Amino acid sequence: MAEAKIGIIGGSGLYEMEGMTGIEKVRVKTPFGEPSDAIIVGNLEGVKIAFLPRHGVGHRISPTELPVRANIYALKSLGVEWIISVAAVGSLKEEILPLDLVIPDQLIDRTKNRAGTFFSNGIVGHIIFAEPFCPVLSQLLFEAARDIDIRVHKGGIYVAMEGPQLSTRAESQLHHSWGAHVIGMTASPEAKLAREAEICYASLSFVTDHDCCIETEEAVTIDTIIANLQQSIANAKKIIGQAIACLPQTRDCLCTNALQNAIVTSPDLIPKQAKKDLALLIGKYIK
Repeated sequence: MAEAKIGIIGGSGLYEMEGMTGIEKVRVKTPFGEPSDAIIVGNLEGVKIAFLPRHGVGHRISPTELPVRANIYALKSLGVEWIISVAAVGSLKEEILPLDLVIPDQLIDRTKNRAGTFFSNGIVGHIIFAEPFCPVLSQLLFEAARDIDIRVHKGGIYVAMEGPQLSTRAESQLHHSWGAHVIGMTASPEAKLAREAEICYASLSFVTDHDCCIETEEAVTIDTIIANLQQSIANAKKIIGQAIACLPQTRDCLCTNALQNAIVTSPDLIPKQAKKDLALLIGKYIK
């Protein structure tokens, strides 16, 4: 099977990367079902990458229905150690404008109906998640964004909402009162599952609109959101191209050994099926 160390999970409109060579489409079966779509593996800037369209090509899968466990597991099975997430978000701050880029460092999870862990069915694991986004990868993305001269905000709180509906005004005002910076529908459970899989994960969160708590002169429409997203895609590709060429050869961040001492179930009590399903993740700790 094809291998890659860098995974890109693309959101709306980002289905492929120009300049990729040696492209191979890979379909991966996992214990958690099939990923959103075939994974596109190829070379970009001399680096092997694996690209996964988050909602499937043609945007067929709702945020709530995303097979996130299968997506992260599939990338892990290809050898991925770094995941760059590209996502559309709404701004909860007056000073964060449409077409700006936010690289968040914190996360508030308000999702309700999503499987958010690999650890169930007889095995329990408690990862440390105080820093939900990889600081090393986030810094590299910030530097790459700064180099291409776009408005980029380093750090910020990402509110992950269930969707697929956008916020009510009361919900938006609540999130604004918390001091959150952006709101989107995909960072959780992606960030949680990536950490459980010991994969570095960071987000390029492109602002498409102000959330409804911010009064603007023009009413936000879905057409406006999509148009702003399309403008952001070209910047995302430039940033990714620069960042992947600068990734370190070895990792020494908190993500690398996130499962060390995290699995609290006695090894002799873990069901055989759970051990088999999670061998890719836990095999170096539990035989």
